[in-house]
Amino acid sequence: MTAARPTSAPMAERLAGEFRQQMDAILVMAEGLSRHALSPHAQAHIAGIVETAQAVRELAANALDVALARSGALPFENRPQRLATFVDELEARWRSRAATTGATLMVSYDGDPEAAASLDPARLQQMFDGFIRHALAATRSGAVEARLAARRVGEAIHIEGFVRNAGLTAACAGDPLDFNTLEARFGFDVALGVSLSRRLVDQLTGTLKVEGNAGGGETVVFTFFAAAVAEAQPEAPEPAAARAAHVLVVDDNATNRMVAETLCEMFDCTTESVVDGVEAVEAAATGRFDLILMDIKMPRMDGVSATLEIRKLPGLPGRVPIIALTANVDPDDARSYLAAGMNDVVEKPMKPDTLLLALQNALAAAAASPNGSAAAA
Repeated sequence: MTAARPTSAPMAERLAGEFRQQMDAILVMAEGLSRHALSPHAQAHIAGIVETAQAVRELAANALDVALARSGALPFENRPQRLATFVDELEARWRSRAATTGATLMVSYDGDPEAAASLDPARLQQMFDGFIRHALAATRSGAVEARLAARRVGEAIHIEGFVRNAGLTAACAGDPLDFNTLEARFGFDVALGVSLSRRLVDQLTGTLKVEGNAGGGETVVFTFFAAAVAEAQPEAPEPAAARAAHVLVVDDNATNRMVAETLCEMFDCTTESVVDGVEAVEAAATGRFDLILMDIKMPRMDGVSATLEIRKLPGLPGRVPIIALTANVDPDDARSYLAAGMNDVVEKPMKPDTLLLALQNALAAAAASPNGSAAAA
């Protein structure tokens, strides 16, 4: 089988990271637009932008994961997962997508309702995603069935996934999930998704087979073992909203500034923006900010140098919480940012929950400090 186009994992990781950052920026800005009073026609255009950006982001992520899998560097982050809950979330994820294809998607779970396994739910989702996307593309009318069956075997759980389509069985003498065959019939995104699903099954030392259906179409069956756990850990509660704060956004990139401003607005925070470290020091000296979001690489004065200068300011302006915003989260670099006087580090592209947690922690620490923060003066 020919998998993804040949490329080195480091280069693929860089390219995918750039795609993710740009697509995340588009998604955040579209979210910001959707919060305004716009006409139904404009809202429909925003929904189209969001759908396209999500598709491009997922395509870039899949391309990176295929490249990492080929190099043996694809990471798994196992945690306790209640399997019935996973299936419910899988059905919700695909409900609206399936409705636009003309096919009926049926998702089911067969097993102990309380069964939980130690696995990476995001990787399991990718396995199903690739095969479901293929099944929906192959089915012009009728039903697509996706099912997860779980059976306890000693201290392990045997997990079996089924995805059945009602399309025409491919006229392929060899592998019906061959990359080139799928790309010719359904497009690159479908072929790439199936390629990733196959590699994930292989990495779990699982089995994969394709069976022809009596009435037409095919059923993909994949299996693997996961360690059984007594119970899934409870889901972390949704983070509470950050308290209203006035935030200084420091970044030389206009798109990055807009993304940070939009996220802060979503958290009911107000913002002002500057484009480099020199302006950041001047703004911080006014003492009117609760917190600073500081880019690292900027002209004239970088974020680390600006932080060192801000920490020299007398009184409360010199103690304002500063959060580094950077695409480079190497542990040594992160330690150097903290050593320079920053309070936290947030990776670009910024995830709303990650930024919100950093804002909450920094503002709470400032409020608890006997000296307070700059804007508290």
